[in-house]
Amino acid sequence: MDSPLISDQEFGLFQRLIYRLAGISMADSKKVLLVGRLGKRLRHYGLSSFGEYYRMLAAGEHPEELQMMVDLLTTNETYFFREPAHFEFLAEFAADRRGRPFRVWSGACSSGEEPYTIAMVLAETLGLSASWEIVGSDISLTVLERARAGLYPMERGSGIDLPLLRKYCLKGVRGQSGQFLVDRPLRERVTFRQLNLVDLEARDLGQFDMIFLRNVMIYFDNDTKRKVVTNMLPHLRDDGVFIVGHSESLNGLTDDLVSIRPTLYCRPAFRTNRAVVRQRGASRTA
Repeated sequence: MDSPLISDQEFGLFQRLIYRLAGISMADSKKVLLVGRLGKRLRHYGLSSFGEYYRMLAAGEHPEELQMMVDLLTTNETYFFREPAHFEFLAEFAADRRGRPFRVWSGACSSGEEPYTIAMVLAETLGLSASWEIVGSDISLTVLERARAGLYPMERGSGIDLPLLRKYCLKGVRGQSGQFLVDRPLRERVTFRQLNLVDLEARDLGQFDMIFLRNVMIYFDNDTKRKVVTNMLPHLRDDGVFIVGHSESLNGLTDDLVSIRPTLYCRPAFRTNRAVVRQRGASRTA
């Protein structure tokens, strides 16, 4: 059974809904994506139009379906060791702080590849006996369930160097053949939480030495970007570093952070003290 067509008016309803819930500006060019991802939900409920599906969501009688809709429309591509220069910097930065507790927040962690990559880097740099932890957050419950499991198809590990793959991952056998599992000592260092960065209420998060918010702001308009950064900044230590993706920038979004080099930001006083710039490799382009 093919998915029903969606009218411009119906698509506009979903554009406004996902913007209100998740801050995502869904371009008109994403109409085919929406139909593909939500069409199966119409079939599940036996609905004949996207207008009917929207009215069901708006009625508020199916909050679990509203979460399902958010999950389907906000899941983004990710993979292990994406943009590797950031993890080289992480290793240098963490090594400079050896001997003190070290915390990292992966702000849009999707299915967990980024926080587990961070965990591998910190395990190699600081060791498993050191005091460090990672918080991975996402708005989607579906991807967080996959992240907590730490179980991935073998091809998803192509970005992991073979020695790290052998050291920190277990090859699946029998029913899990063709998959690998992130080993328990690393999984135990990562806590996953459902958080909406646009409407962040998480005073118990504490502060972090490093915040990763990569490849997610490309889906936000400037007002939403400013709101997200403003919400996250109270959780960045005074001497911490905020990292965005290579196609993103914080220029014009906040006066509370300045650029160390492309994609890496810190508080002005910290850069003035040159504590970050002295990091090894800081002269390289990220």
